[in-house]
Amino acid sequence: MLIIPCPDCGARDYTEFRYGGDANRARPPHGGGSLQDWHDHVFVFDNPKGPHHEYWQHVMGCREWLVVERNTASNTLISVRRARDARAGR
Repeated sequence: MLIIPCPDCGARDYTEFRYGGDANRARPPHGGGSLQDWHDHVFVFDNPKGPHHEYWQHVMGCREWLVVERNTASNTLISVRRARDARAGR
């Protein structure tokens, strides 16, 4: 079982969250990009082994978007921070 420590709500089971994709990939611009760009962004992705940054949303709690660094080989968490703080460089 994966427990995610939400900065607002505390430690919660992963079933309260929704996986939001790779946090390292740049999203095509809103209202722009070709259909192929959007297709590739949503459906074509790597499945890395080891440390990886991912977006998760706490849908059953505060609804905050988080950037979770997780080791995909061992399914252990390395770090968790708010996505808005990650974008701001904090």
